[in-house]
Amino acid sequence: MSDSDTTGTTANAGPRGSSAPAAVLAPLDDRLADLVALYEDLHRHPELGFQETRTAAEAARRLTGCGYDVTTGIAGTGVVGVLRNGPGPVVLLRADMDALPVTENSGLDYASTVPGRMHACGHDVHVTCLLGAADLLAAGRDHWSGTLIALFQPAEEVGSGARAMIDAGLYSKSLVPTPDVVLAQHVAPLGAGLIAYCPGPCMAAADSLEITFHGTGGHGSRPETTIDPILMAASFVQRVQSVVAREVAPKDQAVVTVGSFHAGDTANVIPDRAVVRLSVRTFDETVRTAVLAAIDRIARAEATASGADRAPDTEVLDSFPVTVNDSTTLREVNEQFTELFGEQRLFAYDPATGSEDAGLLATAAGAPLYYWWLGGWDPEEFRTALAAGRLAQDIPSNHSPHFVPVVRPTLTMGVEALTAAALNRLAPGAADAGEVGVSRG
Repeated sequence: MSDSDTTGTTANAGPRGSSAPAAVLAPLDDRLADLVALYEDLHRHPELGFQETRTAAEAARRLTGCGYDVTTGIAGTGVVGVLRNGPGPVVLLRADMDALPVTENSGLDYASTVPGRMHACGHDVHVTCLLGAADLLAAGRDHWSGTLIALFQPAEEVGSGARAMIDAGLYSKSLVPTPDVVLAQHVAPLGAGLIAYCPGPCMAAADSLEITFHGTGGHGSRPETTIDPILMAASFVQRVQSVVAREVAPKDQAVVTVGSFHAGDTANVIPDRAVVRLSVRTFDETVRTAVLAAIDRIARAEATASGADRAPDTEVLDSFPVTVNDSTTLREVNEQFTELFGEQRLFAYDPATGSEDAGLLATAAGAPLYYWWLGGWDPEEFRTALAAGRLAQDIPSNHSPHFVPVVRPTLTMGVEALTAAALNRLAPGAADAGEVGVSRG
């Protein structure tokens, strides 16, 4: 979604202010114990990107049991369930499945059982909430009309899962109908029971690069016979910090972070290469292009200044587009959230420099996207930290070995939010035929 803002409108939107959400959500209390058990099981068994076989199998099993037409093995481990329920909009709900190479340090009795692997970004919450919503929407199909897609995506953490599913024919081979809207949520270090939203660009584009500087190695006692790639790369690291300060306008945003520097393995030998890894985060495609070009220019210039015989090699490790929320969809779904949760549970937030690939699923379909944040931390701990001005110190962030959302009310709120958002975009069902809906053409 980095090249275009998906701000189109969806025709035949669902009911506004109808009784559908309350009726469809009514069985949730009876299903909550099963969802908690599912969540704890997923948390115990984290799987890295494109390795989510166990998680995918459970998602497929549950979707099949709810009556969805299920396709598995998309891009390896991707799963989709399609529930056709008469005429109306096609609504896609998305959850990512992959965990992180993090060693858990939560001390919970359902902590990860896999060494060096953890659901440290809450994707186990996402899977659980989507399965809960898919179940409720299937059971309450008399209250809506249209087509529902439940999509379980691999490999969000490396930025390639959504693209891989699209390239595998998600839309082009009609594995699912082309959606009219894409909806997704992400658990965050906010108080559980809160929903945060951001109109327009809400998460940054991110490009991760590996740059290899080539020199001429030799003994440390004879540096004049070498071309030192460590000095070359170190100069690059210093100079590249000037890109944001001197080449990006103050009104724009960009972040350049060098996170890895590797060269040599002994004290008295100058190596023949140095490898630097860095990330670039931007919200504007013009800024993104300019920053990447500046990085390439500086890398080449440092090599030339050092007398290197070979230009640096640059490899793109992963790339996320800008995530752009559609303003109309956001506003109308938020009206549903306000009715269901109360205005005090919703708040706006500034664009985040984290990155996400859910927007690709919308861009590839030419559909609007709404992506919101779901609070997942203990509400009292969050309020205490907020009052003390210690959120960064006291509330673990995503990817922390301590980041484990509280089960309640996070799961309840997540299921309710996905269900209500889907109903807001779907058409009224037979059970709500007497109620007034709103359509947009």
